[in-house]
Amino acid sequence: MLPSQSFINISLFWPPDFLIIGIPGMEAIHGWISIPFSSMYTAALTGNGLILLAVRRTPSLHQPMYYFLSMLALTDVGLTLSTMPTTLAVLWFDHRLIGFNACLVQMFFLHFFSVVESSVLLAMSFDRFVAISNPLRYAAVLTNRVIIRIGLAIVARATVSLFPLPFLLKRLSFCPGKILLSHSFCFHADVMKRACADITVNIIYGLYVVLSTMGIDSLLIVLSYTLILHTVMALASPRERTRALNTCVSHILAVLVFFIPVISVSMIHCFGRHLPPIVHTLVAYVYLVVPPVLNPIIYSVKSKPIREAMLRVLRDKRQD
Repeated sequence: MLPSQSFINISLFWPPDFLIIGIPGMEAIHGWISIPFSSMYTAALTGNGLILLAVRRTPSLHQPMYYFLSMLALTDVGLTLSTMPTTLAVLWFDHRLIGFNACLVQMFFLHFFSVVESSVLLAMSFDRFVAISNPLRYAAVLTNRVIIRIGLAIVARATVSLFPLPFLLKRLSFCPGKILLSHSFCFHADVMKRACADITVNIIYGLYVVLSTMGIDSLLIVLSYTLILHTVMALASPRERTRALNTCVSHILAVLVFFIPVISVSMIHCFGRHLPPIVHTLVAYVYLVVPPVLNPIIYSVKSKPIREAMLRVLRDKRQD
């Protein structure tokens, strides 16, 4: 019995902690590096929080387009909070340990909000397609009930897709000496490589999740804009064409800001093993930190109603 029990314990070894890192090779200046990171996290939380308050407090913004923007802002808040605690703990206090179960929880929510953001961007492209191709029925098609159902479907899709990931990792045995992760947060592709077991199932399922969520979403977004361009080109007036396309600029920029880093991270994990560790780290930070910072800026600059509503919220706060 003892040999058998010993074998079982070894085959299911989970490290009590993983060791996370900040930016490789720059440990001596982590204190200085924490300043831009703290600024970006503050900007992301403040900007997205302002969008949520602006939409909630402004009756004229109670429209499908701005409801979807609120979903995007809420998702960006969740994505920011998923990585902020461990990243700032490393940069501020050099606290580099994260418990095994805490790591799996962070990994789930990190990827959960990424999938949700992809789905919200797809929903926003559908919103733009309906608004441009059939403006007279826009309000009838995207009612509050339909928007709530879309939101619930997005959350359900992300939950069902990602729920197996922690359990697929828990079935693996991890090497006692391989506890150093490549980032200041727990990334699925990074964590599974620390296992001393066959990770084929994990690789296949991870690839399936990426293709069935972000892969399909990106294709459908391209299809939506193909149909939008076809509709816009059919408009007689050049002014109408320009006005219709201007309503899509903010969303197109948000799509590029999100999907370009996603593609970069995927390509580097698949084909960039020869690249220096700092490249992997910086691309991952761009993927997870930059979109929540830029999205409020993009929408506040390109959308006058949002900009005015955000300024109104700030003025009300100062008066209070």
